[in-house]
Amino acid sequence: MRTPSRRTYRNVCLAAASLLTLSVAAAPVMAKPAKQLTQADIHDLIMAEAQKLIAIQKSDDAASEAQKQAQIDALQAEVRNLADQLRTLQAQSQTQAQTLAVVTAPKPAPAAPAAATASVSIKNGTPTFASSDGAFTLSINGNIQADAASYMQDDNLPAAITGAARDLNSGTNFRRARLGFKGKVFKDFDYNMVFDFGGAGAEDVGRIHEAWIQYSGFKNAKIRVGEFAPLAGMADAASQNASAFMERASSSELARNFAGGDTRMGVGIFNTYDRWLYSAALTGGTVSALNTAASGFNTVNNDEQLGVVARVAGTPIKGKNSLIHVGLNYNAIINPGDAGASAATRYPVQLRDRPELRVDGTRLIDSGAINTQSASATGIEFGAQYKNLYLASEAFQYKIKRLGAAAGVTDPDFTGWYAEGGWVITGETRKYNTQTGAFDGIVPAHNFDPKTGQWGAFELVARYSTLDLNYHADALLAADRVRGGQQDITSIGLNWQLNPAIRFVFEGQDVKVERLNAAGASIGQDYTTIAARAQFSY
Repeated sequence: MRTPSRRTYRNVCLAAASLLTLSVAAAPVMAKPAKQLTQADIHDLIMAEAQKLIAIQKSDDAASEAQKQAQIDALQAEVRNLADQLRTLQAQSQTQAQTLAVVTAPKPAPAAPAAATASVSIKNGTPTFASSDGAFTLSINGNIQADAASYMQDDNLPAAITGAARDLNSGTNFRRARLGFKGKVFKDFDYNMVFDFGGAGAEDVGRIHEAWIQYSGFKNAKIRVGEFAPLAGMADAASQNASAFMERASSSELARNFAGGDTRMGVGIFNTYDRWLYSAALTGGTVSALNTAASGFNTVNNDEQLGVVARVAGTPIKGKNSLIHVGLNYNAIINPGDAGASAATRYPVQLRDRPELRVDGTRLIDSGAINTQSASATGIEFGAQYKNLYLASEAFQYKIKRLGAAAGVTDPDFTGWYAEGGWVITGETRKYNTQTGAFDGIVPAHNFDPKTGQWGAFELVARYSTLDLNYHADALLAADRVRGGQQDITSIGLNWQLNPAIRFVFEGQDVKVERLNAAGASIGQDYTTIAARAQFSY
């Protein structure tokens, strides 16, 4: 009997071995899909087919060679079928493994948020730095005012006029030369620090002009502490960077210096609303500074004065192009500063001012030092605006309660007032600042640019002011007299605002001072001035 050829047997065995190899290689990636052959199933089938092949080889039956060959061919077909199923199963398993790897792969970590960055901006020359959330800001600001003036006095002044009053200094000076920074920290705290190198009559060495911190987190109140000028009146509240004149009216300047004014230490509370504001401050003395000659510090009292400053103001009438402002202010010295037991006047209050121009620092009206128990200045305010016209006026009464006055010596009182107005020729409007209750400056509709025919904004202004520091000037009892003098000043001016940072002021004055000295001789005089200011502020 003829057996199947060795070649056929070898092919069947190689096919079976290949199936086993494929099944083992596929094992790591094979999943067990439902209702499909597994590795074990295929292994069993291959083993079964191999057993059949062996049985055929050992068979001694009389089956014809053709029949045995047919059986071998059937086995080979079955092996090929199993190989095809194994390849299909392997491909499916690989696909499932890849899908599972994608599904179970860890998600990439989210990108780190962009680091918070600070912003830097420059508006009208003022650089400002701010944190990304606005909780921290810092602005750098400065103000330079260079003044020049000529005083035209009579050649034949009375002989009783002595000292600097006989020859007022025509010349120049830096009225203000300030550098400062302001901003906020932790959102609700504001701060400001300003150094000033300017002065009246002559420049001073650098000194602290303002240094305060303020909490603004309450809805109806802001609290400020440090060195600052409390809101003491309408002219006082207006920024001198934008004032219509080179100096405030003397009556306003006198009132603010009772318990407010520059370099004053204090604590204040205030707030502003849409149509009105209030402010109140408890104040002490002014910050001591090295004098101009740098030979020593300004005189410091043994005990500093204690005072109070209060103001309420608003706009009861306010329309699109017009408004009416009214206000009431009060400045009081509760306890005057103590000059010491050896002083000629131990608790002095002295009322005086320069004639609304500071190129020369001489004061022509002066009450002299009055021994004082308490003193006050009460003022009323009125302002109006219609389109490019504005009017502002204040009137004050000053009272002093003497300390240890002799029999027949009464408590003096004085008065002063001013009225000023302006017309912006180029049509712009002076801005009314609701935060301070005062008129601010002019922002030109078109900045200075000769190439395009733009020249900025022009404003004509005029003011009359009077301050009377005489009290019982002709009284028989000398101790009851106060011969401080009366000063009347008429001023006219032209303001040229080139852009929000640069302006020029041109001003002329007619000054009349009537005053008697202790002997009854006249020490008053009449004169005129012309002055100019170049200003750069940012």
